[in-house]
Amino acid sequence: MKSVPVWIWYTALRILLFAVPLAVLLIAGVDPWVSAAVAAVFGFSASLIFLRRQRESIASDLYAARHRETPAVHVDDEVEDAAVDAAATDRRDTPA
Repeated sequence: MKSVPVWIWYTALRILLFAVPLAVLLIAGVDPWVSAAVAAVFGFSASLIFLRRQRESIASDLYAARHRETPAVHVDDEVEDAAVDAAATDRRDTPA
């Protein structure tokens, strides 16, 4: 079985860090707008403090994906490039 990608864990933990304080504040009877604001600030702060390793892992994965040594070329890209080149050649060959 494959391990769960880091971004899924990070997203789930971020949601929990928001949802749990929100639920507690709503159950306590705090105004919904205030509850949402406090839960958002708490979730943001806690994720900065406690989820550093996951955030850095995601950042390094994104950097690696964006800065590959050889760019990923898809078959669709090659077909599209060939069609554009053929159209350009046809326009040059057609007398005006």
